[in-house]
Amino acid sequence: MAGKGAKATAAKSADKDKGKSRSSRAGSQDKPAPKKDVYQLFAEKVRDNKQLESRWAIMQETRVEYFRGKDFTTFMKNHPEVREILGPDKDLEAEDIVSTLLSKNLVIRCDRVWKTVRPGKKKLSSWPAHLEIHREQVFTDNDGFFAWMFLKRRTLWQTILSFVWPLFALAVCLFPVYPYQCKIVVLYSCAGALLFIVSILLLRAAIFGILWVLLGKRVWFFPNINAEETTFRELVRFWPEKDEGERPKWTSRLFYATVAVLVILLLRHHAPDEAARARYQKKVSNIIDDVLEWSPKLALSGMMEKHSGANATETSNDTSGTASSHTPPTDEGKTTKADQDMDSKTNSDEVEDGDEYGDDVRTRFSEV
Repeated sequence: MAGKGAKATAAKSADKDKGKSRSSRAGSQDKPAPKKDVYQLFAEKVRDNKQLESRWAIMQETRVEYFRGKDFTTFMKNHPEVREILGPDKDLEAEDIVSTLLSKNLVIRCDRVWKTVRPGKKKLSSWPAHLEIHREQVFTDNDGFFAWMFLKRRTLWQTILSFVWPLFALAVCLFPVYPYQCKIVVLYSCAGALLFIVSILLLRAAIFGILWVLLGKRVWFFPNINAEETTFRELVRFWPEKDEGERPKWTSRLFYATVAVLVILLLRHHAPDEAARARYQKKVSNIIDDVLEWSPKLALSGMMEKHSGANATETSNDTSGTASSHTPPTDEGKTTKADQDMDSKTNSDEVEDGDEYGDDVRTRFSEV
């Protein structure tokens, strides 16, 4: 009986434990997952919207994307559907919404670094390229700049590029082992792209110089082509920016025009002749041909020939050293029979010459 009571008690405790585990599982399944902050979702939605104009700038050695306060107010008025993300706070004013974003560290108020007008400018730039953190973190429409403080969501295109760039770098490193036709395609493609960029830069510089000298207007086509902190869309923008500087004096325009003409005439006078151009072209062509015709097979064959030539040279040196070692030494102090005969013959000739000279002298004295 006691054993049966113990078994019943154990069975009841096991049933209770099973009931507790089931209730805990049900509670965990019924508990809703933590939701993302609505203001975080709102900030991401607004940042991805192209209707809100924004720019890139440098703030404390960091590249940030920022917008202006007046543009944000206009955006909220023209796009009320974006407010639906905020739920109960959708009826708040733009100032209150930005204040909440500031408190949640989703945006930060910035100020321009250079607060004075630069020489030659009439007013401050509408979109400064360098910013600093403002002391007062409050919303304002009057020359207020606000930078996003969260990382932008990575798009599919950016993910694909992150895998493509390492492959591109590897392909560049493997250029010497490409087939000849592939090298030709890569060479002419790169040369064409470089020629296109240089032509665009020279054309825009020529147009700027002509219009500046004749009309006193500063007109830059592709104004952001040399900028470092701009997006690709801003980089290829064709239409020129509005001229914000003062009109230059006619004396300065005439001076720079004269200098430009003198420089052009000087360069034309010292331009290389046809022979020098042909020599330079031949030299460059030889270098390009060496690069295009190089292959691992030729490199290995050249190394083998060099190695075999070095071995042949070492072998010849060893052979000559061996032959010289077996050559018997000569005795400089001893004279051979042929040398003695040669010396005696030379002495006899000298004696005969002396006798003849003496006879000639005695004949002359007798005559006198």
